[in-house]
Amino acid sequence: MTRYLFSHCVAFFVLFAASLCAPTAFAQSKPEFQTSAHNLIILDYQSGEILFEKNARTPMYPASMTKIMTAIIVFDRLKSGELSLDDEFTVSEDAWRRGGAASGSSTMFLEPNSKVKIRDLLRGVIIQSGNDACIVLAQGIAGSEAAFAELMNVKARELGLENANFVNATGWPDPNHKISAYELAWLARHSIAAHTEMFKIYAQRDFTWNGITQQNRNPLYGSRIAGVDGMKTGHTKISKYGFVGTGMQDGIRRIFVINGLETNAARRSESRRVMAKAFKDFKVYNLIKSGEKIGTAPVFMGKSEVVDLVSSEDISVGLYVPVRNDLKLQIKFLGPIPAPIMRGDHIADLIITAPGREVETIALLAADDVKRKSIPARITASLVRKILKQ
Repeated sequence: MTRYLFSHCVAFFVLFAASLCAPTAFAQSKPEFQTSAHNLIILDYQSGEILFEKNARTPMYPASMTKIMTAIIVFDRLKSGELSLDDEFTVSEDAWRRGGAASGSSTMFLEPNSKVKIRDLLRGVIIQSGNDACIVLAQGIAGSEAAFAELMNVKARELGLENANFVNATGWPDPNHKISAYELAWLARHSIAAHTEMFKIYAQRDFTWNGITQQNRNPLYGSRIAGVDGMKTGHTKISKYGFVGTGMQDGIRRIFVINGLETNAARRSESRRVMAKAFKDFKVYNLIKSGEKIGTAPVFMGKSEVVDLVSSEDISVGLYVPVRNDLKLQIKFLGPIPAPIMRGDHIADLIITAPGREVETIALLAADDVKRKSIPARITASLVRKILKQ
């Protein structure tokens, strides 16, 4: 039997596209979403749908955006009761030299040999991006920063972040210290969901320690965008300027990760533009429910000539609204599908393509059993096929 790869547009999509083509402000062709950032991902918090991505799956240097994971390790131990906010850690000479005022890097201005409560160290990490606070927490929890980095990697694997690799708690440049924008977005989502109360620290606009007040570096603060409440900037010479941002409007939360911008001013302006666009011009479309019929496939030597195809899961697609008419759904299968077929068999795939998102493949299942024809019926069908080929 010769089998062919069939590919056709889904009938449902024809109806869906028609509904989207009604006259709107976006009826004319518009360009795809553009960004000056080297890496960008926009994520819908509630559904987990990716709304847009550019170089988002390529490992990159995260700089101080690393500190989201550093804080998570501490949050986990506070939640389990292993630590309390009033516990104190001692500022080592090493932490002061590598991350304090003497380092010339982002610092909380901790004094060597002083004792500092975890509640203050966390604010030093999150609001002031203090490298000294990160090192003190790492040494206090794991004994050394290297051992703490291993805890970070264990947590990354626990969360399914297979490509992330942490070497330190600060984000200080290291060729082996990398994570993708995609993974950073999911890390931020986890932090918000798992540690909702502690997440509120990210919204604090300033923090004073050792008589020195530092403003939160979040470039969304001070803008006219409502509902912004996080999250973490990052910058080194090699990573350039990056930011993990988030906010909520009308019960909808968006998260984005941006990196590779040339200047602090570019990071500020592009972060504000992306956040505003994330709320205004991106949408999650709920297309198909699990078990819903989406098409049919021909059957070879079956008592039925076709079998209905149903989705194996709920299908939602996040899109930049101006390119929604470029969304394409295609059914692909190697067919006709030989009988017998059992209900629930994976016999086809739905391929989803749209500008600004990775190609997505969803399994399509047989909706019903299809038994083989009887032997006489199969012989007759074979004879008919031979006659038709002559």
